[in-house]
Amino acid sequence: MIGVYDVIKKPLVTEKGVTKKDNERTLCFEVAAGANKTQIRQAVEMLFKVKVEDVRTSTTAGKLRRRGRFAGYGPDWKKAYVKLKAGEKMPEYAEI
Repeated sequence: MIGVYDVIKKPLVTEKGVTKKDNERTLCFEVAAGANKTQIRQAVEMLFKVKVEDVRTSTTAGKLRRRGRFAGYGPDWKKAYVKLKAGEKMPEYAEI
């Protein structure tokens, strides 16, 4: 069982994430690879004191890394798009 503080690793501040935050009440986070949607929902509701409407997740494959003639891959990671219910106050990334 993953603890609430271990589910969310960090907010993802990308152009797409900022646009979704401004227009669609959606926050973007990097989350633990073993976390499911229910755990992500509970963690966001508890940590930020908001109500969650929807959670969408995506697993991203690790990139190819090269060190001279040696090649390997970076770790796979998971991101979550969390949509807040209407009327909920958006937490600022400076507060996170």
